[in-house]
Amino acid sequence: MAKVTVNNIDKIYENGFQAVKKANFVAEDKEFVILVGPSGCGKTTTLRMIAGLETISSGEIVIGDKVVNDVLPKDRDIAMVFQNYALYPHMTVYENMAFALKLRKFPKAEIDKIVKESAALLEIESLLDRKPKQLSGGQRQRVALGRAIVRKPKVFLFDEPLSNLDAKLRVQMRAEIIKLHKKLDTTIIYVTHDQVEAMTMADKMVVMKDGLIHQIDSPLKIYNEPVNLFVAGFVGSPAINQIRGTIIEENKKLKFTEGTFEVDIPANDKLIKYIGKQVMMGIRPEDIYDSEFDQMAEFPQKVKALCEVVEPMGNEFIVFLKTANSKLTARFDPKKFPKIDERIMITLDMKKAHFFDLESEVRI
Repeated sequence: MAKVTVNNIDKIYENGFQAVKKANFVAEDKEFVILVGPSGCGKTTTLRMIAGLETISSGEIVIGDKVVNDVLPKDRDIAMVFQNYALYPHMTVYENMAFALKLRKFPKAEIDKIVKESAALLEIESLLDRKPKQLSGGQRQRVALGRAIVRKPKVFLFDEPLSNLDAKLRVQMRAEIIKLHKKLDTTIIYVTHDQVEAMTMADKMVVMKDGLIHQIDSPLKIYNEPVNLFVAGFVGSPAINQIRGTIIEENKKLKFTEGTFEVDIPANDKLIKYIGKQVMMGIRPEDIYDSEFDQMAEFPQKVKALCEVVEPMGNEFIVFLKTANSKLTARFDPKKFPKIDERIMITLDMKKAHFFDLESEVRI
């Protein structure tokens, strides 16, 4: 079993700064878990504590059925892939991949077999005689992966492994790592600040901010049901629209009024106690339509807006809109090019709207 359990761990440095606060999560056997959040949120510190590279201030980490708090990194049966690849520049690719096996006194023939099998898996057989300086960023990343794979660890730990690659190569390597996970059939804990990476790769996402875990769930569950304003705003690109307004009741129907526009809300018992109070409404760009093409909206509500900026993306337009009190971002169908400074009718799909308490920022 390669299950990893993180129980209530804290990390407090000598200067009193608390980088991680009561972190709790489980990476099940063979699960791909991604820790995601903005820079400085504590995700890398958490990963380093799992690896044994940082001491734990309190709590415990269990790998398999063994508490590893006081176990040396080399004895935890984990392999770590770093952001900067951490390859030995004076060694060939073959020597880099074989190094850990040589330290363990593996027979030469077995080392050769394992290295060549791993190189074939990563399609880097032709690079085995080269030095790291002769490789591209993507090739170095594959070698770093290969060096981890040859050890056949219980758990793989990845610390921002794709952040040094260009955008096109990042997309390619995401797919490669997903395929690799399926082939290796092992547990992966992966750290990134890139929510697109997390959404596309993870079985389970752990969303962090300021040392605290805010939500743990599948990527789609987190996207569709964010627990608070931070998670709603962090996950999704372009970011969710946040509109401040008031819940009112007219003719026994709930409405949201922003001041310059008013829209009906589908029946929602949780919002009844907010009648007369201000809330924050969140609505994602794909749930705002040009009203000429709003057939997909489940609960359409029309609003007038000024088109300020249009970004043609080929398959869609990203449109920046403005009402008197709010700015909105929408994804529009490419059938019609909206004109800058044109007043247009847009449709909000209120079935997809999220509402948040203004004080606690928790989803209502």
